[in-house]
Amino acid sequence: MALNSSPAIACIGVISKHDQPLHISLFPPHNTNPNSDLEFLFLLNSCLDIFDLRARTTKLLDLDLGLLQAIDDRLACYGWLTNTGIKFIIVVDMMGRPPPDPSQGDGARDKRRFPPAAVGLRDAELKPAFRAVQTAYIQLMLNPFYMPDERTPLQVANYGGKNPEITSKKFIAEIQRIGKAWYPGIGSI
Repeated sequence: MALNSSPAIACIGVISKHDQPLHISLFPPHNTNPNSDLEFLFLLNSCLDIFDLRARTTKLLDLDLGLLQAIDDRLACYGWLTNTGIKFIIVVDMMGRPPPDPSQGDGARDKRRFPPAAVGLRDAELKPAFRAVQTAYIQLMLNPFYMPDERTPLQVANYGGKNPEITSKKFIAEIQRIGKAWYPGIGSI
């Protein structure tokens, strides 16, 4: 981990009950690489196998699945499953964002966000982010003008449609806000 950096969210994925990606948001510095979209899509898809395996081996499945997989020393995937089968996956970059430059004037306010180098991340530290993502998703579902696409992948293919995707600007902005606001130890977002 870089000196004085704090773990940060690299990606938030919302996956349908039929394992189709509904929304994927990438965060700095991962959103600048043109290949990152595909790399994180593969990473999220590999997490779906773990969701499926845990669902088969566990009778009572808690919403918070905790750590799904650690990719390397840098990236770790955490999962949350709703009672309707929607999956939320948050990929955390343990190298995180560099601390703000104190000469920019805002550094003193954010010192609590950048403690000395952390050794790891507890599953519970992501609960505020997962709750905020679930709340954003619930708000999207409560919108009477939003029509969720409930088709299975086979139905989408048979009718020449494209994969369902969340295009709500309000939802996307809220996911971006959550990803940028989260830091280890935050009580709520």
